[in-house]
Amino acid sequence: MSLTLDDFDYLLPPEQIAQAPLAERCASRLLVLAGGELADRGFCDLPSLVEPGDLLVFNDTRVIHARLYGTKETGGQVEVLIERAIGPHEALAQVRASKSPRAGARLRLADAFDVTVLGRAGEFFHLRFPEDEDLHALLERHGKLPLPPYIDRAADDHDESRYQTVYAREPGSVAAPTAGLHFDQQMLADLARQGVNGAWVTLHVGAGTFQPVRVNDLGEHHMHRERYVIPQETVDAIARTKAAGKRVIAVGTTSLRALEGAAQDGELGAGVGETELFILPGYRFRVADALITNFHLPKSTLLMLVSAFAGMEPIRRAYAHAVREGYRFFSYGDAMFITRRNDAI
Repeated sequence: MSLTLDDFDYLLPPEQIAQAPLAERCASRLLVLAGGELADRGFCDLPSLVEPGDLLVFNDTRVIHARLYGTKETGGQVEVLIERAIGPHEALAQVRASKSPRAGARLRLADAFDVTVLGRAGEFFHLRFPEDEDLHALLERHGKLPLPPYIDRAADDHDESRYQTVYAREPGSVAAPTAGLHFDQQMLADLARQGVNGAWVTLHVGAGTFQPVRVNDLGEHHMHRERYVIPQETVDAIARTKAAGKRVIAVGTTSLRALEGAAQDGELGAGVGETELFILPGYRFRVADALITNFHLPKSTLLMLVSAFAGMEPIRRAYAHAVREGYRFFSYGDAMFITRRNDAI
């Protein structure tokens, strides 16, 4: 089957794009898609959907202050959005300016320090930061929290806590693993008491996650690279879960991409790696049995991923239902609980 971008389009009223989080993390709605059937629930109902011995795999990445404003040597305004660190003092970044800076140019950022443009790396700029301070420490002091482009406001103090998961600990992402935003400490404690296990991966989400797919023939699209870490403890926990006949449940597409990216040789292995895996309908999943995720943008690679996981037609019905029933979409929006279907595209 030849897939095109239009196969993953849908109409979304702008007012359903969530612009702020709800007062309570677990107060969001939860659309359950299991066995092709839909059910409207609340996220607080999650414990009733999982069983003792099931394993939730969380992404413990932490969003960094990746957005910086400044000026070029000519005085022109510039906006920098870090894609990812590639060393203690270097990073790849998106740079917005009236005229793109050339290699060797210096940018004054936050009216506090200079960075040097070393060159281009595809769509990103390779920047060198001052060597007298760690890059993440520098960003934490001078950068701004980068909210997604569909949130039509600047980040405020409330976002500093709410655009992070309660278990975030490894700095490196420029976007939150948003499925995890629905969990609070009480929910995690309740699940643990129920006998539901937890495990961790780290995948640092890059700015490329918001880049549109620019080709209609999806066979020509290339994913951006993202770095992941899979601990041996997580590999062992997944093996025990599978052996017991229980489910591995990925909390978010980032956890799912990390697990699937690390299992491309047929067996999940621990370690550090990078993935540019592009998951389309027809893909055979190796690790996850269920997925907790938010709703994704039209024509996005993440919508293609969930369509591969649950089936294209079930996802189309689920999204049409969510639009009709007034669900809140995207990062601060509502969630889905999806069971895997490998028998349908």
